[in-house]
Amino acid sequence: MNGGNMTEHAEKVLEALRSAPQFAHVNSARHVTRLGGLTNLVHRVDLADQSVIVRIPGENTEEYIDRAVEKHNAEAAADAGVSADVLYADAATGIMITRTIDGIETMTPDLFRSRTGSPGRAGMALAKLHTSGETFRFRFELFSMIDDYLKVLSTKDVSLPEGYQDVVAAAMPIGDVLAAADLPLAPCHCDPLCENFLDDGTTMWIVDWEYSGMNDPLWDLGDLSVEAGMTPEQDAEMLEAYFKRGPTAAETGRVVIYKAMCDLLWTLWGLIQLADNNPAEDFWAYATGRFDRCRALMQDPAFDAHVAAVRAG
Repeated sequence: MNGGNMTEHAEKVLEALRSAPQFAHVNSARHVTRLGGLTNLVHRVDLADQSVIVRIPGENTEEYIDRAVEKHNAEAAADAGVSADVLYADAATGIMITRTIDGIETMTPDLFRSRTGSPGRAGMALAKLHTSGETFRFRFELFSMIDDYLKVLSTKDVSLPEGYQDVVAAAMPIGDVLAAADLPLAPCHCDPLCENFLDDGTTMWIVDWEYSGMNDPLWDLGDLSVEAGMTPEQDAEMLEAYFKRGPTAAETGRVVIYKAMCDLLWTLWGLIQLADNNPAEDFWAYATGRFDRCRALMQDPAFDAHVAAVRAG
């Protein structure tokens, strides 16, 4: 879309761009390109002298996302050298403008399989974030977030998958095991969708800090493995690059536990999107698919052994 033939949609993006003082004068762009995003409107805007990413938040996202926290954490991630520079962020409106990272592929499960070395590069990027010394605002606490999401859902017209509360009840003792293990906290992405990873073939960059917070760092690895549908070989590559050695039994156990727990949490997120009539995809299928996968993993006989390994330390 160019300045001479600006659609109403592109004009909305430019209006958001003009929220930033340094872009207040912009009235046209060479191109405005829609990018991916399940809840937000995300566009690349190519101006005469630079390219930027403009994020306009999705409707009702303020119910479960603290934009002031996101702004702080996105800036900290950029300082850590793993994310794009934040040029502007307004905690009141949720509009965020970041610098474009050029020469990258936006990752997908297929690309994690086909781009040689990409699981390892993701592992190295997460290790760089986790060991950066940055402090994120917000403590990502799984069971508190489940409670918060259930409260949001209680105000909406949507049903939980059959058996959800039973699985939550079965997961509670696992939470006690994790709490007793006195696990480290680090700045974590906490929502490592494949599409939040940008690969230039040498370095993996990470974007979108809406759900980020201080967390057990191995959450990010377990969740990314689930999102990318990683094979055991890909898991091994990612973890070897992350640790610069093979993981211990307890570390592997935490990763496997978080594979199940992330599905338990994101099931509820999917139901919120369904209740909010988000048209991005079939969120009932998304939610029930994640729940079924969580339940199957927790019922696998090997799962108890992983919990026992974490308990043993």
